[in-house]
Amino acid sequence: MYKILFLLVTSLCSAQNYRFVYEYKMKPDRKIDSLVTDYMNLDSDGKRSYFYNAAKYERDSLYNVTKNSADLYNGKKYDQNLGYIIEKNYGQKNIKFYDKYKTANLLVLENEPQKWNIEKEFLKINNINCQKATTNYKGRVWEAWFSKEYPINDGPYKFTGLPGLIVSLKDSKGDHSFHLIQIKKNKTVFAFLPKNSKEMSWKDYRKALMIYTSNLADDIEAMSVDKIIGAMNIQFKDGYIAKFDLKELKKSSNQDDEIAKRLRRTNNPIEKE
Repeated sequence: MYKILFLLVTSLCSAQNYRFVYEYKMKPDRKIDSLVTDYMNLDSDGKRSYFYNAAKYERDSLYNVTKNSADLYNGKKYDQNLGYIIEKNYGQKNIKFYDKYKTANLLVLENEPQKWNIEKEFLKINNINCQKATTNYKGRVWEAWFSKEYPINDGPYKFTGLPGLIVSLKDSKGDHSFHLIQIKKNKTVFAFLPKNSKEMSWKDYRKALMIYTSNLADDIEAMSVDKIIGAMNIQFKDGYIAKFDLKELKKSSNQDDEIAKRLRRTNNPIEKE
């Protein structure tokens, strides 16, 4: 887990790059008592920002240097629902949502800013003075706490448009929440945007993710078994790597069904519409 560390920043100028690290808690399965904790980065250079999974970025960065597949299997794990990248252009006020389905890079262009209700309620979070705001967005009611101490109109996921950085954000059902845990300066700008992405609507993107193939072999890129630690690694065509405990798999009467059940996408998405 990241050590909680806040740097005193008096101004965020466009010539500097900053990384805001959020702890993200979500319930991927609304039918059971599930809770996943992961970490997401929001990198900003003052003109645009990139929101992405921290563990996936570390793994891919190392692999790009070493080209050693072992670094993919041994790298930090992340939830399969968090392989996306969100790019926000502050000047154009649009959002580009990147993800991967099998071997295809997908791109969804959006321009649906949240309509915020800024309230006269204040709270100090980790010594940061914050103000409350609420919005209805894509089927959920959201409560945000933003701070004018960090004059950047940005936040986690697709959330933006408040007069300050979003420090804390959660939906009314408690299914999804983001909490800022670290701020630091960056020397470089995020540079892992996928190329040759196929543009599609959000509706078609959601439909693609719901498609489930009964033959797992269609989606598997590579597989390895480590008998010493009793684990099986499966790399899928979209780059996601899943690790399974061999002892747990042997308890199942149908191992393919057990693997498929664990790899199904969330039925409790952050956007319900």
